[in-house]
Amino acid sequence: MKIKVNNVNIFYKVYGKGKPIILLHGNSETHKIFTKLINKLKEDYQVYAIDSRCHGESENTKYISYDLMSTDVIEFIKKLKINKPILYGFSDGGITGLNVAIKEPDILSKLIISGANLNPSGLKKYFINIAKIGYFITRNKKYKMMLDEPNITKEDLEKINIPTIILVGEKDIVKIEHTKYIKENIKNSILKIIPKENHGSYIVNSDKIYEIIKEYL
Repeated sequence: MKIKVNNVNIFYKVYGKGKPIILLHGNSETHKIFTKLINKLKEDYQVYAIDSRCHGESENTKYISYDLMSTDVIEFIKKLKINKPILYGFSDGGITGLNVAIKEPDILSKLIISGANLNPSGLKKYFINIAKIGYFITRNKKYKMMLDEPNITKEDLEKINIPTIILVGEKDIVKIEHTKYIKENIKNSILKIIPKENHGSYIVNSDKIYEIIKEYL
């Protein structure tokens, strides 16, 4: 299905019935990375799996930013009248989730993020170099976004007032100390470091993420 929000056509799918949960994928991915997670969640939840703007079957707009994507999600929730959903975001989806909770502190019931960063300096240097090379070769606006954004401050994090679960792989591209800083500045938050996992190994097309987050749902 498609819905127009924030002047962009967003593709999404709905699965199951129950308490609503929104899933947001990472950079250059689609909702399909969550297929195994959706198959577990749909037994007890109404799952909204979204393709972010410029990804998958959503509209490829001229501009993309974390600010725009978070506004897309806020308007998506309001237009579909989704009551206090849980939001689970991976990587860029986690950054978007943080921004949603900052902009609209009462729109979500709970936030779960994996592998999210507040600014590019939160990423390990080797990955920044890979992204720079990728952008130099492709001029892909999604890579450019990662190099320039986000810019979430300590004061922004302090606006988040809902229960927040922060996940990071032990071998993530996001620095562990950076993730700890996120936890320290969000009240009512929990940090879980996933042993032996990298940025997406326990998430992309994986059953593991369900086993990790189910206790928090």
